[in-house]
Amino acid sequence: MKSVRKFQLGKAWLLPLLLVTALAFAGCAAPAAPAPAPAEEAAAPAEEAADPYVTVFGETLPEGAAPYEEQVLRMASDPTLPSTTFDFFAAVYQRYCHSDYFSNTFGDPLVELDTDFNLVPAAAESWEVSEDGRVWTFRLRPGQMWSDGTPLTAADYEATFRLGASPEHAWDFAWFHSFLGPGGIKNWSKAVAGEVPVEEIGVRAVDDLTLEIETEEPFPPLPGVMKFSWVMQKKALEEHGALYNSSLETHVSAGPFKLVEFDPGNRIVLEANEQYTGYRQPRLKQIACTYMSPDTYFVAFQNGEIDHITYEFLSAADFDIILNDPVLSENYLRNFGDFRTDYLMFDTFTEPFNNLDVRKAFAYAVDREAIVKNIYGEIKAMPAHSMLMPGYPSSDAEGLLAEYQTFNCELAQEHLAEAGYPDGEGFPRQEMWLRGEAPAMAAVYQATAASIADCLNIDIEVSNKDYKVYTDGMNARPTEMKFGAISYGMDFLDPANLLGIWVSTGRHSWKNDEFDRLVAEASVLVGDPEMRDQMFRDAEKILVDDVGGVFIAHRWMGDLVQPYVQGEAIREPDKFGITGLHWGNDSLISNIYIAEQ
Repeated sequence: MKSVRKFQLGKAWLLPLLLVTALAFAGCAAPAAPAPAPAEEAAAPAEEAADPYVTVFGETLPEGAAPYEEQVLRMASDPTLPSTTFDFFAAVYQRYCHSDYFSNTFGDPLVELDTDFNLVPAAAESWEVSEDGRVWTFRLRPGQMWSDGTPLTAADYEATFRLGASPEHAWDFAWFHSFLGPGGIKNWSKAVAGEVPVEEIGVRAVDDLTLEIETEEPFPPLPGVMKFSWVMQKKALEEHGALYNSSLETHVSAGPFKLVEFDPGNRIVLEANEQYTGYRQPRLKQIACTYMSPDTYFVAFQNGEIDHITYEFLSAADFDIILNDPVLSENYLRNFGDFRTDYLMFDTFTEPFNNLDVRKAFAYAVDREAIVKNIYGEIKAMPAHSMLMPGYPSSDAEGLLAEYQTFNCELAQEHLAEAGYPDGEGFPRQEMWLRGEAPAMAAVYQATAASIADCLNIDIEVSNKDYKVYTDGMNARPTEMKFGAISYGMDFLDPANLLGIWVSTGRHSWKNDEFDRLVAEASVLVGDPEMRDQMFRDAEKILVDDVGGVFIAHRWMGDLVQPYVQGEAIREPDKFGITGLHWGNDSLISNIYIAEQ
């Protein structure tokens, strides 16, 4: 069924139309026009009408695109979600419309990722590191501007990071740079704690186009971490505070869009920023966000009222409809998202999980393929045999680690017998903690527990705890959680992140000295990427074989888009054969366009 688009553009376009209409009617009532002037006195010919397929930046839209006035991407947002800002450094978890399409469009990051997850220039055209590996120098593209005519400079990035480190601001993402530990920005944690002024953090504007970032210790992933560097304006921060973009009167943008309509809880509209000189000039004229109950998103999509829904707002019933409709299924674009893995973890310092044979028994007793097929649905997950999802840096894309964690009930029973519990005899009853999971994920972990219990002839109770109770119990030392299920997705695209959570000082009650050594040394290794990659691969093999955790599934994420939402960045497959949105690829907003219907 062909959808119907109801374009709701801003009102600025009405003025010239009204003027033309008024002149037309005036011409009807006027006296007869005088005779034409002699040829030599004839007026110059009228200017040629503007090309309706050319953007405000002078780019001709792709063949098959709708006219520029119709280049409007329409989205939905939940009015019950807390929203205070558009800007990442103002508040990460309270941004309007809660979508990467919509957020982070008023300022560019220093770097970004392409659709193959390669680090590429964004606001910075180049970067380099000092010989000791601690000071990174980013050189900005010249000529970048704010919409108020102010040049964008390194001082804006300096002010942005100082805002993030300010204890008075209490940024909800400040933990991230502290989480990086000795590889993080110099003095960041001290500034957040109020122990040093924010002027002492390792972010410095050397001149208008040069920004230095200094870390406590050498940290090769630092440029990739600067994916999280969407800039705010120093002048606006000083005059109006961190929420200056939450008002039409004080709004200013150095990104591809600007704010033109602002009615939170009802409708918000962004429009192409004609003064934008950065690297991702958009084909879209507008992005419009309309507030509605998430229960109505899919119906609104089917009625042609919105153009995009992310996977978390699609129910199991919605997915049934999508998978059985050739048009919908073709336009559900599955993607890696944040490379999230669901897994089980143990307190390996106490019985019975201090016994490696017990942990191996559990690893071999999980029927991952059946759980993915019957509980997740294959559009939502793939079986996991290790922590790093295939496609993630240093991941086991070849499946070499599968032998250590795969479904083999006979082998699982042998390991349990070797541990002293033949046929499950005498094995203590276990309680598997869940972290306040919604019904869909609770069902996954219920099925996982049932697979283990049925194979090993043991008793497992699944207990869905309050989020805080779970987190406090997991983080207590010694841990109060003996056996639990959880998921984790990347914070930044480097093995130091997803393997780093498994070191003995991290969140899990598991310790392996060789694993700790490999991850610690690889995390700071500069100048030999092949050796660094191999060290991380060796570390993950230890994690899987020593069963620090039992890995269940890697989650696929996805977006349902209308057939007329086009663009190479979301429609052409990457090197892994995956289409759709790619985490970290901010330039996709310059690529998307609305096709003729």
